[in-house]
Amino acid sequence: MVEIKHESLAQDSSHFSSPSSNEEESKHRLIYSKSKVYVNPTAYAKDNIPGFVALVKRDGINPTYLLAWIPETLLHEKGEKEWNKFMKFEESTAVDDEYEADAVLIDLPVQRPESYAFSVPVTSIYSLIVNSPSLSSWYGSIAINLISGSTLPTLHFHDDESQSFTMSAKSPTDTPRSPSTYPPPPSDATPPPKTGSTWGGEDLLARLRFYAHILRSSLQPNLYLVDPSREDIETHSTQLFSDTAVDDILAQSSFANSHSPIPAHRRPRPVSSPPNPYSMRASILHRSLPQGSSSNASGSQARMALLQSFSQITRHAAHAAQQILSHPLAKPIVPHLPDPVKSLVNANGEWEWGSWVEKGGVGEFESARVYLARWARIVAEEGERARRQEAQALPSSSEPAEESSSLGVFELLQSTANLPTPKSSRNPKHPVDERQWRKWFDPEGRPKTRIEEMRREIFSRGTSSTGMLRQEIWPFLLGVYEWDATAAERAQKWEEKRSQYQSLKNEWCGVPEVFERPDILEERHRIDVDCRRTDRSQPLFASTTPNSTPASEDVEDEKRMHMRYSTMSPQTCDIGAQAPTNEHIERLASILLTYNLYEKELGYVQGMSDLCAPVYVVMDGDEELTFWCFVEIMDRMKQNFLRDQSGMRKQLSTLQQLIAVMDPELYRHLEKTDSLNLFFCFRWILIHFKREFPFEDVLRLWEVLWTDYYSNNFVIFVALAVLESHRDVIMRYLVEFDEILKYCNELSMTIELDSTLAQAEVLFLSFAQLVADMDRRQAEENPTSVGTARRRIKTNSTGGPEAGNNERRVATKRVSLSDDMRSLLVAGR
Repeated sequence: MVEIKHESLAQDSSHFSSPSSNEEESKHRLIYSKSKVYVNPTAYAKDNIPGFVALVKRDGINPTYLLAWIPETLLHEKGEKEWNKFMKFEESTAVDDEYEADAVLIDLPVQRPESYAFSVPVTSIYSLIVNSPSLSSWYGSIAINLISGSTLPTLHFHDDESQSFTMSAKSPTDTPRSPSTYPPPPSDATPPPKTGSTWGGEDLLARLRFYAHILRSSLQPNLYLVDPSREDIETHSTQLFSDTAVDDILAQSSFANSHSPIPAHRRPRPVSSPPNPYSMRASILHRSLPQGSSSNASGSQARMALLQSFSQITRHAAHAAQQILSHPLAKPIVPHLPDPVKSLVNANGEWEWGSWVEKGGVGEFESARVYLARWARIVAEEGERARRQEAQALPSSSEPAEESSSLGVFELLQSTANLPTPKSSRNPKHPVDERQWRKWFDPEGRPKTRIEEMRREIFSRGTSSTGMLRQEIWPFLLGVYEWDATAAERAQKWEEKRSQYQSLKNEWCGVPEVFERPDILEERHRIDVDCRRTDRSQPLFASTTPNSTPASEDVEDEKRMHMRYSTMSPQTCDIGAQAPTNEHIERLASILLTYNLYEKELGYVQGMSDLCAPVYVVMDGDEELTFWCFVEIMDRMKQNFLRDQSGMRKQLSTLQQLIAVMDPELYRHLEKTDSLNLFFCFRWILIHFKREFPFEDVLRLWEVLWTDYYSNNFVIFVALAVLESHRDVIMRYLVEFDEILKYCNELSMTIELDSTLAQAEVLFLSFAQLVADMDRRQAEENPTSVGTARRRIKTNSTGGPEAGNNERRVATKRVSLSDDMRSLLVAGR
């Protein structure tokens, strides 16, 4: 469970000194308190823990409001003075927390291992599930869901024991308040907040509304959203109408008074007619919703809400039909269905009806072209799959047929005259396995093949995912292990690197003056936040329990299961808003913090955790090996993380020039749509398609890029291959930058890796041929153009300017390549 830790508390937690100006900075202002709110760790009542639910305010330029639950045992340790603060504030009816004279300053209690206490900012709460007292549950409860996806302990309100509700049952005249009581009585103008509350949870909700926007869901009556987003408001604000709502709307139109052959008893009834008593809201669902004033609502708003409801019904019906028709058992009947129904059939699970429309915050009508573009892409890919299946079924008699089928929907659009069409050498169906890898070394561990041959095999075939083969191959690819050496020599050098890593780590680990430095505190927080949300679907990072759990440590295991406190994160007050951690996440954070001190000029930049986590998984948690592989990766990609983004601008500019040379039509379309900045390719290049492919495909892609077989910047050609695969859809349907950006973002997890790498290889070979042909033509034309220019100067001495203009017009027709473009042909490091 979430626990509180406040580092500014004194060591003696049972003693309090008088408030001073220095202490007030570390204290929090109590603005709401309620006693006898229980947390139930088990199903047995004897284990229930009573406590106080409180709202506290942390003063500042932008004040922060926190929701806290504090067990009574922790308050008892503080002494009677602190206990009385909570009890007397609960008796108070003050609502406004801005009066300095009435301020009650408290200290958040010290963390205890057995405590279920928590303190989270109100802004980190996503929703509340509120269950009112009922016949089946005597006490009401509130479950708190955080934005991070975690859930805090459920709070149970024992109002029959709470002092605030037992006192509210008495008359104010029976229990007169003494003027000397603390805090002072509120003024007559302050409305008491508890008179309209029926139970403690409702009272807490009423107070939360002062500090956040609380929206009650119309889809789930007991769900309350805290500061909902625009999408949440649209989803959870759908109005529910009675059975006569359609008749009321139609009766307001001209249809009601027009001549119609429909009998009178079947026409829409007038709005002014008496309501049908059998159509009133009688269900529990309708009674739980707030009663709307239909008489005051305008007809246009009701009509729009009803049409919106109909559109949602249509979308959900289409989604259900799509799921049914996409099932394998439905395939025999699909050909016999009408064409509009056939369009709902799923294309191998890749089309999620309607869900992708809302992801980018673009409305359905605004994203119509994006919808058509994606539909066209799915149809084209499905047709390509069918064509490939037919080609495989037929005997391959001609060589050109095999060439075209290997490239899928890709077609090289910009080709030079009389140049042969390149072929891909990719053969991913037969990856390098452990048996092949062992053949490359002699008994002493010295390689029998050249490193260029090893890189060529890895590029064309990839590495087998079985066993721990990648753990051996990746250090050679990245240069951590030396290739031309024996196993003994590599082991000796590796021990030196291992010792160097431990020395680097010891610079901050266990050294408070470094670990608590302000700049390190900031880096620790950023690293911890990033590591907690990186690749959590991987087994190493997903588990929150230790590997060995003896039966005698069940209580400790329960706490470790919900471990949120991290030795890396300095923000202990926001622990409840973070996802749980484990030992592997801690090690990953240690690696990144060590790199932050190792590469002092660059430090840690967001996105590095995306590059380090897959290496950590492949190395099976080996901290030293992961660190040095990550160092080599960052030596290759350091330009991506420069503070001024000059490295990313250079690569995007190079990609822009490459598109202009290889596909001028696409270049002109991007220019027309103001998309030449290529922002939609930014994430692709920044972290090398880490979020565009499934995890296993990312590993296969990265080891191909690390071979540097064709180019040190082969990722540029991978990005171009993705654009070329979708260029027809982009040019035909997408005419705005936002549409292209949304469409390219939606390609995540839909790109086929092997065909993309084959297309990237063919693009590189075509580019190399193009450059060679350009250089050859320029070398042939240079002597002729120089001699011609000299003759013109001699014969046309008076017409020099005209001759110069002619020369410039000839020069502009000749395509020139920048140094960045020519650097794409550089391979090897």
